[in-house]
Amino acid sequence: MDFELARRNMVASQIRTNEVTDPLVIDAIGKVPREKFLPTARQSLAYVDEDLEVAPGRCLMEPMVAARLLQLADVQRTDHVLVLPCGTGYIAAVLAHMAGSIVAVEEEGPVKDGAAKLLGELGADTVAVVSASVTEGCPSQAPFDVIVFDGAVAEVPDNIKEQLADGGRLVAVVQSGPIGQATLVQRTGNAYGQRTDYDASIPLLPEFAAIPAFAF
Repeated sequence: MDFELARRNMVASQIRTNEVTDPLVIDAIGKVPREKFLPTARQSLAYVDEDLEVAPGRCLMEPMVAARLLQLADVQRTDHVLVLPCGTGYIAAVLAHMAGSIVAVEEEGPVKDGAAKLLGELGADTVAVVSASVTEGCPSQAPFDVIVFDGAVAEVPDNIKEQLADGGRLVAVVQSGPIGQATLVQRTGNAYGQRTDYDASIPLLPEFAAIPAFAF
């Protein structure tokens, strides 16, 4: 399979045609070999317009949703970025072409080890893969100009929002029902503004699923 041709076609037919106009996003996605972040047996599916599971609780986000989410974050070349979770490292690899430094948090284990190895092989030396609980973020390296959730959340946790810098942006697909919404949170001083941008349904991160209410 000609992966380079498939990647160019993905950018042309899935990214540019779906309201993605930020040249930094388009250029970065066009440079990253998406197939590398999938198991070998599934690499032929890398450029389809759907979410692809890469490990339990981790997925390769649909290209259009990922691109629009990164565009919503308004990433700048000098930004310090947090990715939750790292997964196999695709979003972190794209951000390595967009931002100044990236911290990608993943639980200790083979997924984290594989992501660190692959990112190193791709020369993404501005990415630090950190072993930690995804629900805690990375307060030791905060504040962050941008925080990206690589998967849906039932709600944006306060402890993660608090790791934003003043003027920082957090993007996530918030999904409490059947249809999720791409959401932007912006910090100004100690206040947080929040708005939705577009509908999107992607797999829910198990660490950020809603906790069932206790019924009497």
